[in-house]
Amino acid sequence: MTKINLLSADVYNRIAAGEVVDRPYSVVKELVENAVDAGATQIAVEIEGGGKRRVRVTDNGCGIAKDDLPRAFAPHATSKLKSADDLFAVSTLGFRGEAIASVAAVSRMCILSREEGEDAFSLACEGGVMGTVVPAAGAQGTVVTVDDLFFNVPARRKFLKSDTQEEADITAVMARFLLSRPHISFTYSADGKTKFCSFGDGLAAALAAVYGAGILENCMEICAEKHGIRLSGFLGKRNFYKPNRTWQSLFVNGRCVVNQTVGAAVANAYASYLMKRQYPFYVLFLEIPPEAVDVNVHPNKADVRFADNQVVYGCVYSIVSAVLDGNSRALEYLVGVREAGPREEISRADVPAETAPAAGAGEAPHAPCPDVRQMTYEAAKAQLKFDVTMPSAEPHLLEREAPRLEVRAPSAAERIQEDAFAENRRFLLEADTKAQRDRIDPDTLIYKGELFQTYLIYEAGDRAYLIDQHAAHERILFDRLKEKIGRRAVCSQPMLVPYVATFNAQEFVFMQKNAPLLREMGFEIDEFGENSMRVSAVPADLTELDPAAFFAEVLSSMESLRGIRLSELLQDRLATCACKAAVKGGKRLDAAEARALIGQMGGDMQLKCPHGRPAVVTLKKSDLEKMFKRIV
Repeated sequence: MTKINLLSADVYNRIAAGEVVDRPYSVVKELVENAVDAGATQIAVEIEGGGKRRVRVTDNGCGIAKDDLPRAFAPHATSKLKSADDLFAVSTLGFRGEAIASVAAVSRMCILSREEGEDAFSLACEGGVMGTVVPAAGAQGTVVTVDDLFFNVPARRKFLKSDTQEEADITAVMARFLLSRPHISFTYSADGKTKFCSFGDGLAAALAAVYGAGILENCMEICAEKHGIRLSGFLGKRNFYKPNRTWQSLFVNGRCVVNQTVGAAVANAYASYLMKRQYPFYVLFLEIPPEAVDVNVHPNKADVRFADNQVVYGCVYSIVSAVLDGNSRALEYLVGVREAGPREEISRADVPAETAPAAGAGEAPHAPCPDVRQMTYEAAKAQLKFDVTMPSAEPHLLEREAPRLEVRAPSAAERIQEDAFAENRRFLLEADTKAQRDRIDPDTLIYKGELFQTYLIYEAGDRAYLIDQHAAHERILFDRLKEKIGRRAVCSQPMLVPYVATFNAQEFVFMQKNAPLLREMGFEIDEFGENSMRVSAVPADLTELDPAAFFAEVLSSMESLRGIRLSELLQDRLATCACKAAVKGGKRLDAAEARALIGQMGGDMQLKCPHGRPAVVTLKKSDLEKMFKRIV
């Protein structure tokens, strides 16, 4: 009996759909790419129910002939490739011939199309079962409607995200299309509400349509060509950063990708200007000879492979770092500045920042070489050797290695005499005894003054205690807030002027989902217009909290939050807020305030701030006498 089965078309098409179409956003991506490849100058995208109920893409492209409509639904059918050699010079967004067949296998799909000077026809396909071509009414171009995605694959549909989350991911995809094709007019609406509308009038206008008009004043436009590679687009200024990478867009030969080589080059160029968990804003276009890049890496075409990563890394790094550092070469790269003269030193005003490093600082070191701006990619690859070591990933993507702990294995006799529960009880008892021993009655402490308006001095018996007023107050605020959060007793303090935070689509969905937890923590937060939220009150213990900094901290870890408990992360963020709200070093406390602080500490002389820094240092009288050689 044979054990190897030849799968039918409807089965293998559903399997293939998992590679190409895993979520509604991938349906939108594939259909819009087809519209772009068809030469459309106007594209409209409509979705309902987060794309699960309906996706409709309308374009004014070249259209599909009546006889080609059935072929459009066939697997591995494409108008963009004719032979295997074409794979080495792909210039279109789509080329695999899998998207339509994959989508049609797991949805109710209909294509209505009309070529110029011809009649319109439509063809429907339900779950991979094709209907017949029928006459229809329509303008030149194509209308593709996808209803009830995964209606026949309930296991797949069950794992889709909420309508709001799916819509946010589609919105992010559409934002990339507006940016990647700024000369195409896009209209995007969700459940009848317009989200994006561009008119095809250039990249600056597309940038404003996606991020708002205020984004342009925080960016620098660049256009550079080096070693046969062209890099153009917008770079955020050195003091303009975002809390996560959702504000970064890279297009390689017009295709939106996430690539580690380019990402690492840009991140390292910005490294000296940004603090931890801050990410640069950029919308960059990398144009490279098609034969030097492989776009056929994965069916979803989300990444590309370069023939020589080192050349690409070096070019991107040197261009971006030259612009950020403000050296003379930046004149050649900044749009609108090159007219000042090819060798004139660029003014620091052209590259705004808080500090102006020396020209060339942070630049990729390389051996002296002639002017190779007009060199081809292959010539650069053959003649130039970069000394830049390209990291395998961005430094902040690497997890910190956990410290190694040496654990002494108990002997056989110890295992017989003591069980784990007894050892744990002894440990807890010893810890409690030590804590009680290190805790003293605040009333027995004599206040002796302060040092440097930061350290409070107390005396008790033969010991002196130096208390860091900031670290101690920070711990008190943190513990108080944790306790109130635990018993849901947090009080809120209204803000004189509410704070309005604006997010991108993915950040907004995240904040919507976690708004109830923020309210439990004492924030009064509600939706306020498109992709915005208003904060009208903060926890009463943190009245000096900076809302902008707080939400930036929360959003900085948004990409990894889906696998951990948000409450734990927010407590960590609140520790930072407690640090900012605590009394600062350098602020003089009077005797009453100093006495109130030691009282709130409860006499705990082993107190540490939430970040682990000691709040109290104890000096014995004998230690001082040894310092002064009174005793040996």
